[in-house]
Amino acid sequence: MRVRFCGANGEVTGSSHLVAIDDKLVLLDCGMIQGDEETEARNADPFPFDPARIDALVLSHAHIDHVGRVPLLVKRGFTGPIWAQAATADLTRIMLEDSASIAESDTLRENRRRAQQGQKPLDPLYTREDAKAALRNVRRLDYGEAKEILPGIHVRLRDAGHILGSAAVELWTDGEAPRRLVFSGDIGPKGTPILRDPEPIADADIVLMESTYGNRLHRSRGDTVDELGRVFGEAYRSGGNIVIPAFAVGRTQELLYWMAENYEDWGVDRFRIYLDSPMAGKVLSVYEKHDDIFDDEARRLWASRHQPLRLPNLRVTESVDESQALNREEGGAVIIAGSGMCNGGRIRHHLRHNLGRENAHIVFAGYQAHGTLGRLLVDGVHDVRLFGERIEVRAQRHTIGGLSAHADQAGLMEWYGHFTSRPPVYLVHGEDEARRALAGKLREKYGARAELSRPGGIVEV
Repeated sequence: MRVRFCGANGEVTGSSHLVAIDDKLVLLDCGMIQGDEETEARNADPFPFDPARIDALVLSHAHIDHVGRVPLLVKRGFTGPIWAQAATADLTRIMLEDSASIAESDTLRENRRRAQQGQKPLDPLYTREDAKAALRNVRRLDYGEAKEILPGIHVRLRDAGHILGSAAVELWTDGEAPRRLVFSGDIGPKGTPILRDPEPIADADIVLMESTYGNRLHRSRGDTVDELGRVFGEAYRSGGNIVIPAFAVGRTQELLYWMAENYEDWGVDRFRIYLDSPMAGKVLSVYEKHDDIFDDEARRLWASRHQPLRLPNLRVTESVDESQALNREEGGAVIIAGSGMCNGGRIRHHLRHNLGRENAHIVFAGYQAHGTLGRLLVDGVHDVRLFGERIEVRAQRHTIGGLSAHADQAGLMEWYGHFTSRPPVYLVHGEDEARRALAGKLREKYGARAELSRPGGIVEV
């Protein structure tokens, strides 16, 4: 067994790892690279392997930084099966159709500009037809189901507690010298609403583990929820809006969960709540379809009168006209929109209309990668440019780190601690500062051989 690191090495997007077993090739994730314009241009680069030679693809979960380049992989020659947990399969369809639609729209807009300047038109990274072609190859797996995906090569998915359907991937071989690889995907913290806790895994010969928050400890969930409640109180007293950049899958549902759980205490009924996303209704339907993998507390709340995804004052705005109407909301509104890092999507329009208002509250409830508008705002930038306009940031900014869908350093350490043989661990999906800190802790506490993956690096198992 040989592992080649193809993405998310020293960064937190673009997840992709290639596993060679004899003459077979299995790809783990094929994610979009996210960041500034120069960073995202790398998505069009050639893959560091021949897509036509890949025999199977296994997806850890449906976030775009883990599945976003799958249609491009198929467009460039991959024809094999795509294995995913059942909920991930449903969410991936929504994510890829939306991503392809955005790619087509952005390219059309850019080509209008290029035509005016006499420049050659561009092709989108991929189209909706490319996404449909990729989705036809998706095969579903349940948690815990062992599946022989290629002769002598088996896969099993374990609940990772990150988003609905997220999984750690066990990949193993038969034969005289069997080998077992575990890829963590993204690991969620314990106690995340709706989701079950990450499932422990005991056996592996090598571990590929995410390290997004490898150098940080989250605030307690209770303190974090209290802080979110205070934001609602401050916004009500100041008469301003609450604007929340959030990924359509995962963070949005957790935010709605806490609003339902604290509906009376926070005075949530005093606000108009808008979920401004074309895909939001579809994602909510997937959550309701897969309630069999909810945790017990979520099942209890789902049976209550404040069902999180159907709050009485919640409105899902799907059309462009409905979204634009929110620009006239000067106070008393909670606007949740993507993208979660503010590097695209409808959230940029809402920031344009709210960043300059002293009584507005911008809530960051997820990781903000380097190079994104979200990271600039979290880091305290005084002004930004949006749609060619300079905007002085007067709004109050709140970073609610304890709502992260990623485990912190302690959670990552605990997850690795379940491996009885202390296998070598290669840290992926993290910036180097976080990876170095986590590697040091793993060596200190467990005596683990903890290494930082490098782009194109190869490891023999």
